[in-house]
Amino acid sequence: MAETKVLLVDDEVEFTETLSERLKSRGLNVDSAKSGEDALKKISEVSYDAIFLDLAMPGMDGIETLKKLLSKNPDLQVILLTGHASIDKSVEAVKLGAKDFLEKPANIDKLLEKIKKAESERMLIVEKRSQDEIQKILKSKGW
Repeated sequence: MAETKVLLVDDEVEFTETLSERLKSRGLNVDSAKSGEDALKKISEVSYDAIFLDLAMPGMDGIETLKKLLSKNPDLQVILLTGHASIDKSVEAVKLGAKDFLEKPANIDKLLEKIKKAESERMLIVEKRSQDEIQKILKSKGW
């Protein structure tokens, strides 16, 4: 997981710093964003294997941020985190395209498991896209 890139999006700076340190100590490349707007800027600059997104943030909340992230890149592997568990919100988030939903404080082993799964799914998407592109090129050349 040394090359695994993770984005933490949460307005709680202390939580983000602590989680970031724990993930970095396990060999992950971790960035953080304090708001949905900041997250949107970061995904334009870096390709992340997994994004952990806080559901309850001031300004643009997690649901709105999720919608905007996925409108920019529908292949993003977004996992919502919240200290305010809500079945309705989690169902809404999954329907919108979130890959999973975890309650804070999340167990580090569960987080790592979700990151591995997100990274694998992302790799499958990239591989499929590459194969589709190769087929398109071959067909255009008449091979």
